[in-house]
Amino acid sequence: MIRILCLGDVVGEEGVRFLERGGRLRNLASSRRADLVIVNGENSAPGNGISRDSAERLLDAGADVITGGNHTWKQRDAVRLLDDGDALIRPCNYPAEAPGLGYLIADVRGTRVLVINAAGVVYMDPVTPPADAVAKILKAERGRYELSVLDLHAEATSEKLFVARYFDGKLSAVFGTHTHVQTADEQILPGGTGYITDVGMCGSMNGILGVKTEAVIHKFTVRTPVRFDPAEGNPALHAVLFSLDENTGRCASVERIRETG
Repeated sequence: MIRILCLGDVVGEEGVRFLERGGRLRNLASSRRADLVIVNGENSAPGNGISRDSAERLLDAGADVITGGNHTWKQRDAVRLLDDGDALIRPCNYPAEAPGLGYLIADVRGTRVLVINAAGVVYMDPVTPPADAVAKILKAERGRYELSVLDLHAEATSEKLFVARYFDGKLSAVFGTHTHVQTADEQILPGGTGYITDVGMCGSMNGILGVKTEAVIHKFTVRTPVRFDPAEGNPALHAVLFSLDENTGRCASVERIRETG
């Protein structure tokens, strides 16, 4: 059995520091006997996006793979990081000209794990539909992996569940990111795919979705542009643990995780 720990969007300094503090992420991975740790880092840099500093800190904290989303390219140094690194991926359904790759294959105790990152298109950027892009990858990499995991960075619940059911039995696990709120619908679909609509976020619970409350209130009331600075204090970690059978490619169990500081 291969155990894969997946963490939701890390938001700003508060989120990164919480995973680092006292070896929290490594301790969590150890206590849950995780073989692979996937962290969504697209909001980990100050001002959104991912930077070399935030990526290196997440990797040092215990992440094996960092996934992205619609903010992946916001920081200038993310471009070189995406092209040079072998642990950071971005949504696969953005144009091929966009820096970085949309998937990788990790060797986990002799088992090949295909990790894919895709973005939704409902209420988001008009890119290639995620189902089309994921299907293309699965076809291209057929026979080169035993297990497969998808981070679907999407707004609409229906789109996330559609993709999971569309690939039920073809993907080992699908976890949603982007909305920053952990859902209570962890399950194993009929074909054996483990699923949760959104794994949640890693960051301050004092604001709104990890952002300072006053900034979001301004956005909804005044409607003029405002900087979304990360909130501070009262941090929390949200994650999901998938136990996957490397012989069948099916999910054996799904466990929702929440830790506070």
